[in-house]
Amino acid sequence: MKTTKIIFWTTTILIFLFEGVMPAIFSQSHEAKEGIKHLGYPEYFGNALVVFKILGVLVLIIPQIPGRIKEWAYAGFAFDFIFASISHYAVDGLHFNTFFPLIVLAVLVVSYITYHKIQRYKNIAL
Repeated sequence: MKTTKIIFWTTTILIFLFEGVMPAIFSQSHEAKEGIKHLGYPEYFGNALVVFKILGVLVLIIPQIPGRIKEWAYAGFAFDFIFASISHYAVDGLHFNTFFPLIVLAVLVVSYITYHKIQRYKNIAL
């Protein structure tokens, strides 16, 4: 169980850093705004995305948040990563930016699986 918790917190903190901290810090940079524009999205879409990413990582990182809400956050991030990959492929073709969201999706999946292992263990221990 200790290994599962370490894996869970490691992967969840990586998601927190990639999807919460970095967007919060860099979302208003010229590069971020150009990236959203390059993919064909309006600027307000990038701003809304940052707000939802920050809310989502807070849901994942705060242990007291109910599991049902965490499920929605995991689903939202999964859709985000899948559609980010599709957007990059549609605009730039096969490139590292096409695959990077899928790599982060794999980290999210590990976080999700270990989250459920921990929850299952808690239910058995009751």
